[in-house]
Amino acid sequence: MNEYYPFVNDQDKIIPLILILQMDKSLNKYISETGFCSRRDADKYIDQGRVTINDNIAIKGNRVMPGDVVEIDGEPIKKKDKTVYLIFNKPVGITCTTDLKDKHNIISFIDFKSRIFPIGRLDKPSEGLIFLTNDGDIVNKILRAGNNHEKEYIVTVDKPISGDFVNKMSNGIRILDTVTKKCFVKQEGKNRFRIILTQGLNRQIRRMCIALGYHVSTLKRVRIMNITLANLPVGKWRYFTNEEIKTMEQLVASSSKTAEGAGFVDLDAQE
Repeated sequence: MNEYYPFVNDQDKIIPLILILQMDKSLNKYISETGFCSRRDADKYIDQGRVTINDNIAIKGNRVMPGDVVEIDGEPIKKKDKTVYLIFNKPVGITCTTDLKDKHNIISFIDFKSRIFPIGRLDKPSEGLIFLTNDGDIVNKILRAGNNHEKEYIVTVDKPISGDFVNKMSNGIRILDTVTKKCFVKQEGKNRFRIILTQGLNRQIRRMCIALGYHVSTLKRVRIMNITLANLPVGKWRYFTNEEIKTMEQLVASSSKTAEGAGFVDLDAQE
């Protein structure tokens, strides 16, 4: 590889420098765009002599041409997979884990062609909306506790609910050494209610109901932020639409991935 690329002679054709600059890119940028690490960390790998281009030890300032083979510690780095966002209507009985040893794991059930992972969890006895993706940044932004993204559920309990139940659920219940945030709760049947949370305490809805002497019979999540289940059948998945992706990106645009003191919320543990 020519370190400075003043020109390239290809079958007696001279390619001007300006065309070269349109084709190549800096080594640290190339590495970061594969998703392997940040530019800063790429520079560290380069400084440590762990990066090669076409079997030659790379140095800072090197550029990568189309067709060049870049390796770190002797292993070729691959381009980042296309970003994937899936909406899945989880059935009861499926476990939101990437552990393939669990025969009911969500990854094997969906059997997607490339690596994806669920954003948070939805309990095995619960059903409904869950996201899956290969985008770690969006995962962190959605899960961060201070970001207050809405999640909506339809819940049935084991006995008739009352106005007092709705009022107490709405205004906060003491569980897990804290008091839940105020939230929207609406009775929708003798034993059924709708609840919208921006919080994610472990098994929150189930614990709230138990604190009031009720037990959850069924729990279904029907919305996360701007995304709803709509007519998606149980056990089926679909891709986000372009409009859904655009709106979600707008909703998380001001969300922090590393907000100090916020801590992670278990987005899907509210049930």
